[in-house]
Amino acid sequence: MSNNLKPIPLVFWRSVTGREPVREWLNELSREDKRTIGRDIAKVQFGWPVGLPLCRPLSGGLWEVRSALPSRREARVFFGFHDSMLIALHAIIKKTQRTPIEELTLAKQRLKEVQSWRGRTRT
Repeated sequence: MSNNLKPIPLVFWRSVTGREPVREWLNELSREDKRTIGRDIAKVQFGWPVGLPLCRPLSGGLWEVRSALPSRREARVFFGFHDSMLIALHAIIKKTQRTPIEELTLAKQRLKEVQSWRGRTRT
């Protein structure tokens, strides 16, 4: 990690009904898997910019944190930036080599929604 003393703040995307799907997804994982993903996200927060193998740009301002879990699975947390914050938009356990297009589409839709918050207060 770099010598940045202050991490980039992390915010979970929240639906209009108040749900935070990434937080809910994390809560369903084992303690060890949560810890691994948390450490990987912290590396991004404290060491930005971070490249492969941990972090990869996708398209349109979308990025992914790539975590190899103790449970021998691969996790991806999709994020973007808004107002100097890292926004966790969507997360999956990878089941195939290619990320399903519907998962990327959902993350991109959420990122567009976040970008439309400009100038508006969101609670």
